[in-house]
Amino acid sequence: MTERRFDTWALGDAYERYMGRWSRAVAAEFVAWLDADAGLRWVDAGCGTGALTATVVDRCRPRWVLGLDRSAGFVARARAAVPAPAGFVVADALALPVRDAACDVLVGGLVLNFLPAPDTAVLEATRVVRPGGLVAGYVWDYAEGMGLLRWFWGAAGAVDPVAARWDEGRRFTVCRPDRLRALWSAAGLVDVSVVPIEVVTGFADFDDLWEPFLAGQGPAPGYVAALSPPARDRLREALRAAVPTRADGSITLTARAWAIRGTRAGD
Repeated sequence: MTERRFDTWALGDAYERYMGRWSRAVAAEFVAWLDADAGLRWVDAGCGTGALTATVVDRCRPRWVLGLDRSAGFVARARAAVPAPAGFVVADALALPVRDAACDVLVGGLVLNFLPAPDTAVLEATRVVRPGGLVAGYVWDYAEGMGLLRWFWGAAGAVDPVAARWDEGRRFTVCRPDRLRALWSAAGLVDVSVVPIEVVTGFADFDDLWEPFLAGQGPAPGYVAALSPPARDRLREALRAAVPTRADGSITLTARAWAIRGTRAGD
């Protein structure tokens, strides 16, 4: 098993069932925090299935929004779901196909942890934003704030002592506010601000929580997919026994993201 093998993002519908439903809630809070003017030009780098792009279109009345993602499957789903003035292309956040100073705002939701060079991504973001423009994004707090994954990896470690090596909370250092602030400052961005965004993640029952882990989209589902059927059954029952469940069978957890924004200094 390898870390890159597990970091699979290709099937838009499967991602929506796993994390997309929660990323939409975070996107709404994030866009409200940005409080951007209408009529601006936006780039959404690492747009995924379009949750953040759709929120920008719905709430910010942009002049245009360009969504970019490396996953053709995600781009196809975003293109089908998000109306004009949004457009989408398959592209890499480390080499944006956008000219210098071409947009007013560049955002990236839940993407930095999955890039091999997040510092390069922030430099690229700064390049394509005009002086005085905004570079902003958010990442899940995998280390401490993602209740679903903290319960999952706790159960995985109980049945598989080596499972911890694939825990996002151990692998991804960008999920911490000090690391985010350092990335933005190193890119020359000013007036940098970091805030937490917390949303409720509710599940109708244990199956509602467990079944998205079977779709193979992302590190934890990728780990599940690589297990033998008996090992998968042991993990499922360990998680069922551990996760806090209400009398009616429902499960309510919380998910925290760290949001950051900074301004490109004037030339």
